[in-house]
Amino acid sequence: MRLTLLGTGCPIVDADRHGPAQVVSHGARTVLIDCGSGATQRLLGAGLTGRDLDAVLLTHLHSDHLVDLFQLVISSWHQGRDRPQAVIGPPGTKAYVDGLMALWRPELEQRIAHERRTSTAALEVAVTEIDPGDDPEPVLDLDGLAVAAFAVDHRPVRHAFGFRFEAGGARLVVSGDTRRCPAVIAAARGADLLLHEVFVHGEMAAGEGLRGAETVANVAGYHTLSSEVGKIAAEAGAGALMLTHFVPPGCDRDALLAEVAADFAGPVILGEDLMRYDLATRTLVHNRARLSFGRHTIGHRD
Repeated sequence: MRLTLLGTGCPIVDADRHGPAQVVSHGARTVLIDCGSGATQRLLGAGLTGRDLDAVLLTHLHSDHLVDLFQLVISSWHQGRDRPQAVIGPPGTKAYVDGLMALWRPELEQRIAHERRTSTAALEVAVTEIDPGDDPEPVLDLDGLAVAAFAVDHRPVRHAFGFRFEAGGARLVVSGDTRRCPAVIAAARGADLLLHEVFVHGEMAAGEGLRGAETVANVAGYHTLSSEVGKIAAEAGAGALMLTHFVPPGCDRDALLAEVAADFAGPVILGEDLMRYDLATRTLVHNRARLSFGRHTIGHRD
């Protein structure tokens, strides 16, 4: 099972960190989690396309997590996809997708009539809405890649999820957007890798005409602080911790690594766009760099 980070950013635009999106692959199966700004370009950069995706999972309906969804649909069509795009998300996903496709319907009809492609099936979106509780609820089983969803605490967002992936004896947990949440700790108990969002404490400054102190406090209030995320991984007993959804994206990486590593004794990885981690071999790849975390036994959980 492999995790590829497509975008590690947040709503703050950053040239190095695109919008939230990541891919989990196992064998011939590929699942996209969230579809933030630039996700389709990052898919291509990772050697993947929307043509072959088995499903798109949405953690919640904030714009930074799904703004590229229509681009994914139409680019997948251009890439030769021959079946509807399967989207699994919280209540409200169908209404959002129906509205999105209706908005672009005149352009799609023009393209269909003029371009005369062999199939229009890829321009259909098959939506499944889920509403799990704190305990992980199975949502997919794809040739040995089992996916379960669980509710996280991103209030005032009513429906927000994390996802647990299991394949080949390895377990990966994706937190989604959340403040410190017992459900994440429970799902990540003994996981080989916990991918967790992070609000970098003290680096999102208030400024006149930009954001006030109340805004900073409110944004921090529904994310997980950098002073907490290492403790969460330690409490869960995760094998490794990888960070993503950096708020703000242009943080002091050295200071962040030192802060989180002080609370978590295992490997701490500051995620970057197009970084790839193989859970079976415990190998990290980014650009030309290759890093092995050494041998260990998959399935060390209690």
